Amino acid sequence: MKKSLILRERLKQKSIIVVPGASAALFARVIEESGFEAVYATGAGISNMQFGFPDFGLLTMTEVLETVKRINDATTLPVIADIDNGYGNAINVYRTVKEFSKAGVAAVQIEDQEAPKRCGHFEGKTLITCREMENKIKAARDGSIDDDLVIIARTDAVAVEGIEEALERANAYVEAGADMIFVEALRSKEELSRIPPALKVPAVANMVEGGKTPLISTKELEAMGYKMVLYANCTLRAAVKAVFNILADLKNNGSTKESLSRIISMKERNAITRLDDFYEMERRYGIKE
Repeated sequence: MKKSLILRERLKQKSIIVVPGASAALFARVIEESGFEAVYATGAGISNMQFGFPDFGLLTMTEVLETVKRINDATTLPVIADIDNGYGNAINVYRTVKEFSKAGVAAVQIEDQEAPKRCGHFEGKTLITCREMENKIKAARDGSIDDDLVIIARTDAVAVEGIEEALERANAYVEAGADMIFVEALRSKEELSRIPPALKVPAVANMVEGGKTPLISTKELEAMGYKMVLYANCTLRAAVKAVFNILADLKNNGSTKESLSRIISMKERNAITRLDDFYEMERRYGIKE
């Protein structure tokens, strides 16, 4: 079954989907091994991890696509691709979604910020018009080679125009063809609770540690009516902290011998990267007898 259909079938179930973010293929593999049901290919994480840049609209479509392809190939799970603002106007969106849908992702997420966009929890965001975003959503649908691709429309209007305008935009985006709605950077539980009942399609929540939105539990979000919650960069941020810790140990101790509890074993790494499968291929193809 196509990954897009797997995601659509899962969205029909009552329970919420918890989706961690992956900024590299290995993280996608770990997310799958950890028992989650989908992977979020995070634009911010790819910018941070692959380029050392902030989430400031500095990457091109092809740079993001290259990493998303690797993430998608590394996992059997549905992958939700963050395509920022589509990398241009509606025609750019058409081409972008065509390329990402060819890669086999289950969903794309597109936002209504002007270029260059920035993280939804940064200051200084500006928006395109509602009409322009509606046309981008239509172009996304037309550009997809997969009729079942899930299109997630994100609005950053809360920070710029307020919650009422955000809700107006959200409903306009549904009418334009969005399958799910993501209202970014909500500022309170009360604002979070207003979104799902106001929509005819499933709502996405985003939990950003240290961001503008309060961190609340999956159970509470499910009770509000959310069908998906993203933890876009918890994996990257945890990994960076772990790297700092192991490097401090190495610098202070002159060895990693006393720090083995901080790192996965060779056996664990080989399992995640499927080393045994490659040994088997060597035998099958006569490379090693």
